[in-house]
Amino acid sequence: MSDSPFGFGLPPEDGDDGKKKGSEGSGEGGRNPADPFGSLTGGAGGENPFAAMFGSLNPNDLGAAFQQLGQMLSYEGGPVNWDMAKDIARQTVAQGTADGTKDASVSPGERSAVEEAVRLADLWLDGVTSLPSGASTSVAWSRAEWVEATLPAWKQLVDPVAERVGAAMGDVLPEEMQAMAGPLLGMMRSMGGAMFGQQIGQAVGVLAGEVVGSTDIGLPLGPAGKAALLPVNIEAFGKDLGVGKDEVRLYLALREAAHQRLFAHVPWLRSHLFGAVEGYARGITVDTSKLEDVVGRLDPEHPEQLQEALQQGMFQPEDTPAQKAALARLETALALVEGWVDAVVHEAAKPRLTSADALRETLRRRRASGGPAEQTFATLIGLQLRPRRLRDASRLWASLTDARGLDGRDALWEHPDMLPTGDDLDDPDGFVHREQLDFSELDKMLGDAAGGKPTLKKDGEAATGDAEPGDAKPGGAAGAAEEEGDTDK
Repeated sequence: MSDSPFGFGLPPEDGDDGKKKGSEGSGEGGRNPADPFGSLTGGAGGENPFAAMFGSLNPNDLGAAFQQLGQMLSYEGGPVNWDMAKDIARQTVAQGTADGTKDASVSPGERSAVEEAVRLADLWLDGVTSLPSGASTSVAWSRAEWVEATLPAWKQLVDPVAERVGAAMGDVLPEEMQAMAGPLLGMMRSMGGAMFGQQIGQAVGVLAGEVVGSTDIGLPLGPAGKAALLPVNIEAFGKDLGVGKDEVRLYLALREAAHQRLFAHVPWLRSHLFGAVEGYARGITVDTSKLEDVVGRLDPEHPEQLQEALQQGMFQPEDTPAQKAALARLETALALVEGWVDAVVHEAAKPRLTSADALRETLRRRRASGGPAEQTFATLIGLQLRPRRLRDASRLWASLTDARGLDGRDALWEHPDMLPTGDDLDDPDGFVHREQLDFSELDKMLGDAAGGKPTLKKDGEAATGDAEPGDAKPGGAAGAAEEEGDTDK
């Protein structure tokens, strides 16, 4: 697994026979479906790429290659060619997963089973959290439907990184030369958008073959208020577990429904998480000497040159306090989200599902071995969401439940400054028993001073100090952006 940011991995290594590793997956005519531009690469010694294409491609592959080349060069949109990303993601899904599982349309029976599982999951969660249901509808998606539904969220995640890279392409030339090089820079941006589109499309397509819902990576990728499960992936997930299909589906429905409650009733959480990604993107730096070299020798007949430059690590994260802080902020916030979900789902499932412990541990090990969340973030921005942080966060939320009850625990989500920090994950008992400010009392006093009404709880009664909603110390989860040590603990 690569630690490089999205689209910035190393080139494939040479095998013993001199061939590039990974070429075994090439499709008909020697073209690798996962690399739609690979057929445009010239041979050794500067062989004409078009001669290589004619010599290795059948007519169908040749037409597809020219179509993709035209799409790449004519693109004039934003930093990522999202039309290409969607096309490649759909193609990747259509090829099936490594174990031979193919995508399939959702049957009426599967749709009904998902709706029933989410409905029952919400009933069980009512007893273990004060947050009300966050799912107004429940849906069963195929992998292709998951791709379509989550692309808007991927756009929000990836565009800031790609935008920074695209801007760097115009910064490497002296100002007086940029006007003269306008067409060349425009072509480079078009190709850069296509390269990003290719790689995000492939990543999303692969991820569609692994995820079981819309919140697997700890972010709300689907439409708000829509709990979604993927029956074909749930089937694959539970295949060798020795657990009944209904029980697996219900446990995963509990996790999806718990995520939906959190994202629906903590209005600042989505922007907090996505903003951490954008903050990291602002610190992306570019090896200008390498980019200048690419600009100087870029040949329109060799569009693969820019792709090779991307793969060779031209764009690297800057190891600065701001970058470390952005990663710490995101890692801590995601750990708190996943830890809360893990804690409340376990509390709901333990008395009712005989395999609750086994399913919980399976999901934890899935993360530890590089599941969807860790792989996606490591590829996207170099972040690895470590299971140790998730376990620490889960223990902290469980301790808060014992010490303060459901209302006191869940009240910490009212503001990011009330949440535990990365240091608190190392000392959960210290956070649980720390003397805390009561924000509800402060709101009540401010309301009274302004001549307004006191703050009300959900049941309509005036708020009191019983819930002890949390610590107002500077920073909180948001302030983890100023704690550089979190990711190293």
